[in-house]
Amino acid sequence: MAYKNYILVCGGTGCESAKADDIYKSLLSAVEANGLESDCQVVKTGCFGFCEKGPIVKVLPDEAFYVEVKPSDAEEIVKENIIKGRLVERLLYKEDPNSAAKKDADEIKFYQKQVRVVLRNCGMIDPENIDEYIARDGYGALEKVLFDMTPDDIINELKVSGLRGRGGAGFPTWMKWNFSKGVEADQKYIVCNADEGDPGAYMDRSTLEGDPHSVLEAMAIAGRAVGASLGLIYIRAEYPLAIHRLEVAMKQAREYGLLGKNILDSGFDFDIEIRLGAGAFVCGEETALLSSIEGNRGMPWPKPPFPAVKGLWGKPTVINNVETFANIPVIILKGGKWFSSIGTEKSSGTKVFALTGKIANSGLVEVPMGTTLREIVYDIGGGIKGGKAFKAVQTGGPSGGMLTTEFLDTPVDFDTLVAAGSMMGSGGMIVMDEDDCIIDVAKFYQEFCVEESCGKCSPCRIGTRKLYDILEKISQGKGQMSDLEKMEEIGSAMKKAALCGLGQTAPNPILSSIKNFRHEYISHIENGKCEAGKCKHLVTFTILEDKCIGCTLCARKCPVNCIAGDKKVPHVIDQSKCIKCGACYESCKFGAIVKR
Repeated sequence: MAYKNYILVCGGTGCESAKADDIYKSLLSAVEANGLESDCQVVKTGCFGFCEKGPIVKVLPDEAFYVEVKPSDAEEIVKENIIKGRLVERLLYKEDPNSAAKKDADEIKFYQKQVRVVLRNCGMIDPENIDEYIARDGYGALEKVLFDMTPDDIINELKVSGLRGRGGAGFPTWMKWNFSKGVEADQKYIVCNADEGDPGAYMDRSTLEGDPHSVLEAMAIAGRAVGASLGLIYIRAEYPLAIHRLEVAMKQAREYGLLGKNILDSGFDFDIEIRLGAGAFVCGEETALLSSIEGNRGMPWPKPPFPAVKGLWGKPTVINNVETFANIPVIILKGGKWFSSIGTEKSSGTKVFALTGKIANSGLVEVPMGTTLREIVYDIGGGIKGGKAFKAVQTGGPSGGMLTTEFLDTPVDFDTLVAAGSMMGSGGMIVMDEDDCIIDVAKFYQEFCVEESCGKCSPCRIGTRKLYDILEKISQGKGQMSDLEKMEEIGSAMKKAALCGLGQTAPNPILSSIKNFRHEYISHIENGKCEAGKCKHLVTFTILEDKCIGCTLCARKCPVNCIAGDKKVPHVIDQSKCIKCGACYESCKFGAIVKR
């Protein structure tokens, strides 16, 4: 049934947490109350990407793009935009308070340099309605490979496309598939890695929430290419919405004859099952993931043989992550040459990033490979929050590195980021400003690696703990210059000797920070000073007598009662009792407390 108007409501996890479901229900009620059921359809979609300004509502065909919508805005949207044809100006996005409101998403800088291939359907369709996916060429690629292409044709198209795995390593997808295709076996498997454990990363989760059928279709295509009949999606149990939408999509695909026995009467059998993970970061490593699926503790095993040849239960297994799979149907339909025309010569296509941290416009962005960090941070991300100075950007999560301002014009692609001392990773991108302490950030990532190490190999088990202990010592003002060389030696050994990617890349944030922010380490070690004021052992809070009016607010906020003074009389901090929590500093409204 066709409608005159459509109201699209962001139904991703971020917006759902901000009452998007209440907005959806309120819009349904408003449409019904105004007798518009036959003219206007309200659709809950996936993530629009502009998470900083969610919840988002988009009205078609007007292309009206409303931000920071509340349930109470539903009636006005329906009466003004749908009934009277007038925009609700106050809900439109403004680049700044003095600029004109932007009606269309395409007018917003956040979207202008993006190219949505993986996210092509997110925010555009109801992810729980297979008909809407089919209406946007969904399952057309599966039909094409079943009736018009041989397995060799499929793999050759991927080779022409230049698609490299988006899970972090960047291995050529066609090559991995070809390895499995060339192995004789009575059973082969296709595994989708949807574990996604990087802090601040949510690319795969949002793709599954907004467009689950694209991954199901791609897995079936992979099965056809290599001769596999069963696919498994390994996804962490903390992603309930993504799991639900996958389950709905799989049920619908089976009902339509697009999964299961004899797909589209082609004689090809392929089905998919879900396996839930417990949230172990190490299970993002392919062999640890397979161990977990088999019911064992998630621990990696030595390679070779590689999973493509001998993987799940000893059978050939193709493993790709969500983003890699989401590219496949488009490549099959539009051709490898079309895909390779996007991006760079050695890194074709687009890359999805979760842009977070001290950035004005946090969100999910998809850009052509080769886009510079400056374009992502400033043109798309809107620069640093509060007008503060850019300090660094961490790409690749705990496996990546911290890049300074001198790297802002670095093209984002697999090889260039590695050369700069970082890596692509799965797509986390965390921006830091002048208030961040590099040692504190490095310590955070190392603590994460200590906790997430499976402990199987000593280079990782002992190395991550030793690196963390040295960082902790430096943050307390007890470090020595020789500690920097010691960390570099340990990191180098881990890179060579650790069993899997977790241990091999765990030193990256430390090694890149020593290289790019050596002066901060020196300040902590030789001067006993944390310039950002984050390392509490190196910080002293002092009350300025000439500015303190004796309001007593700081004393009331202090959890250890170390601030003394009568009302309307300047207060004093007892340094022997102060725990450096900063509660007094944050509560003072008169700038009377300084952090040194």
